[in-house]
Amino acid sequence: ARGGGAVMEPERECRVLSIQSHVVRGYVGNKAATFPLQVLGFEVDTVNSVQFSNHTGYAHWKGQVLNSDELHELYDGLKLNKVNQYDYVLTGYTRDASFLAMVVDIVQELKQQNSNLVYVCDPVMGDKWNGEGSMYVPKDLLPVYRDKVVPVADIITPNQFEAELLTGRKIHTEKEALEVMDMLHAMGPETVVITSSDLQATLGNDYLIALGSHRKTKADGTKVTQRIRVESPKVDAVFVGTGDLFAAMLLAWTHKHPNNLKVACEKTVSAMQHVLQRTIKSAKAQAGEGNKPNSAQLELRMVQSKKDIENPEIIVKATVL
Repeated sequence: ARGGGAVMEPERECRVLSIQSHVVRGYVGNKAATFPLQVLGFEVDTVNSVQFSNHTGYAHWKGQVLNSDELHELYDGLKLNKVNQYDYVLTGYTRDASFLAMVVDIVQELKQQNSNLVYVCDPVMGDKWNGEGSMYVPKDLLPVYRDKVVPVADIITPNQFEAELLTGRKIHTEKEALEVMDMLHAMGPETVVITSSDLQATLGNDYLIALGSHRKTKADGTKVTQRIRVESPKVDAVFVGTGDLFAAMLLAWTHKHPNNLKVACEKTVSAMQHVLQRTIKSAKAQAGEGNKPNSAQLELRMVQSKKDIENPEIIVKATVL
């Protein structure tokens, strides 16, 4: 080391298997998750569950879909070369129940090899519009998520509607939301973050509430739960890929702050805000005065936000409950 200083210990390589969709143009799925994870120092191995020209919010899209046999074949290739060692698995939007079941098989096999493997799952099933929830994946995915996926997941990031679907309980109050998160903990995951809800924010209607809960079992068998609430400013536009970006950054920040869900969520949500503010500003400039930005203009400004992803200035604080 120059100047006789201490030699820095290299950080142990941390490798993520990310099984998500891929788009040629824009940022959703693996395109939204890979760059932030790499910027934050992770090795990312991607399996593209679909390859589309662009996300499906555009007027047109074309492309191919990977089936469960093809997923197994890719995994088999890694296994034959003995390079199927992972610290994390990350999954998001899937439309096919057999594909999802194959993901569970792969996660279980990887966990047999590495008992410390952390599976981060965004159980993407649907959302609420004007208070009414609806599913935008086939109905047969719900039992697969509920009975197979969530029990092997360590971190899950449902929105309020998805948390309600998984537990069969409606959420009207923060107290009910905490009870639903307890039910989700009981199904398996140590960390549950309800990424968005229609609960009333203390800061007013222009804010969105997210809730987080981290349950740890101590050496003596007692369970300790840390819960937090985050209120972040609503951004008036429909973005695609935000959930994928959120889950990827939550993976990274919980890795760097393993026992501090508050800090991990503050960094994740603050970085999100930086990206979204930059995106909306740029989209409006491109669309021109008085025009509504289109899908192409609203693609996340990911590369331009590199510094904010790497070292987010905390602009959103979490409250410990």
